[in-house]
Amino acid sequence: MKKLILATPRGFCAGVDRAIHVVEKALEKFGPPIYVRHEIVHNKFVVDTLKEKGVLFVDEIDEVPEGSVVIFSAHGVAEHIYADAEARHLQVLDASCPLVLKVHYSAKRHYNAGRHIILIGHAGHAEVVGTLGQLPEGAITLIRNEADVAAVKVPEGKDLAYITQTTLSVAETRKIIEALKSRFPNIIGPDAGDLCYATGNRQSAVLELCAHVDMLLVVGAKNSSNSSRLMELGLEQGIKSHLIDDVNDLDPAWFEGIDTVGLSSGASAPEVLVQGVVEWLKGKFPGLEVENLVKLVENTKFNLPKALQD
Repeated sequence: MKKLILATPRGFCAGVDRAIHVVEKALEKFGPPIYVRHEIVHNKFVVDTLKEKGVLFVDEIDEVPEGSVVIFSAHGVAEHIYADAEARHLQVLDASCPLVLKVHYSAKRHYNAGRHIILIGHAGHAEVVGTLGQLPEGAITLIRNEADVAAVKVPEGKDLAYITQTTLSVAETRKIIEALKSRFPNIIGPDAGDLCYATGNRQSAVLELCAHVDMLLVVGAKNSSNSSRLMELGLEQGIKSHLIDDVNDLDPAWFEGIDTVGLSSGASAPEVLVQGVVEWLKGKFPGLEVENLVKLVENTKFNLPKALQD
């Protein structure tokens, strides 16, 4: 192996950065323990680091002692979770990504206008669970792909709208939306779906990266939707691609016959894990040339909740 090319942008998006800062600021202001419902973001390193600082991660609100501080993850939560927290007199700090909340607002707007909603997303993903939980059961129909578009059943006589998970494949989402519009010509929704800026930017950077490399490495958790999409994008471009949690997942056999490797990371993967891979590769391949391929520079920032603003 002779060359390593890093994709830019990569790693933390503004929503993830905000969510982690919410937890860190809460620790400063209130002291441990701080409770977080579900993983704050989909990354084991981040979660384990926060645990060491006194954060307790729980699956459900009833695990949080009454009157405690609880933080909701970046993925957003169902409406009833807010009510459950209020009933237990919990102080809620909402770390939901503002772009996910925007999807929730769209769902409620369409529902109040009398429309049935089709949600494009992955069943069981935390963000999708939260979006489905914004409205009464049956108000939203979940689909995943073009095949689902052909088979989906919707209420007769109802106007239709669509919304999307924010971390899907840009190209695949476009095809699904086209299929929806073909079958339901009067359906309304955003032309490119509700994909967040970071999802599109990272996919665009990886797509360009793939034109210059023999293999793609993506640092990110297996349960991270946006990280998985980056790895799949590499496979679609016909190059060997691997999704790794960190340097410990690297297999020396992968690099046999490889001249140039591309490296990116999902929106919930910290840069320290990327640099760990870079250092491993430098040690394995002395004289390795390292280059940054800059597609664009992001400067999006989201404000912290008012309770944590100095």
